[in-house]
Amino acid sequence: AERDIIAFIHKHYPQHAILAEESGAAGESDTVWIIDPLDGTTNFLHGFPVFAVSIAVQQRGRLEIGVIYDPMRQEIFSAARGAGAHLDNRRIRVSKQRALEGALLATGFPFRDNDPNIDHYFAMFRTLTTLTAGIRRPGAAALDLAYVAAGRVDGFWELGLKPWDTAAGTLLIQEAGGRVGMLDGTPYQLGPHIVAGTPKVYEAMIEALAPHVPQELRGV
Repeated sequence: AERDIIAFIHKHYPQHAILAEESGAAGESDTVWIIDPLDGTTNFLHGFPVFAVSIAVQQRGRLEIGVIYDPMRQEIFSAARGAGAHLDNRRIRVSKQRALEGALLATGFPFRDNDPNIDHYFAMFRTLTTLTAGIRRPGAAALDLAYVAAGRVDGFWELGLKPWDTAAGTLLIQEAGGRVGMLDGTPYQLGPHIVAGTPKVYEAMIEALAPHVPQELRGV
């Protein structure tokens, strides 16, 4: 799938650079395509129907286009800077949720028992579980971010992600009126740790998570 995506891009934009999950970085250009051909690989392998294709375009370090495709539901989430976010041809916005109380969050669990951040993560999980209506872990970060943009969940956080997991979803949320940052509330720069949500839920999540964010996770 990744080979086909890259071949199609290079057919039309042969000078553009690529950053992809399977093949890494290739080429030098002000325009970079950030590609995850299959987000939710474990789900896919087990026949669990939650996975997606995520593609974003970054120009001079700024996200300009983002698309997330859910082949099981035939849904295409898309965003262009300054043009809003859409689900198919319908404009989408983040939910109107203003507090953690009553909010539905999504997350992703660490999947290795030797993850150095696993204890910090589960402290965060425990705290947010007690403050919200519930937490879901579908297993595909790109779709989780798309669902924040579409108002299906009110917030999301996860540790240990890659740029191809979050690039398209970041722009979707921003264009849908939401906020995206790092664990300490600083602007998100496609790093490994992310918090996103409606403006008020995002602020509340940052405040609730603060006691559980060690110094080494701040600013990353």
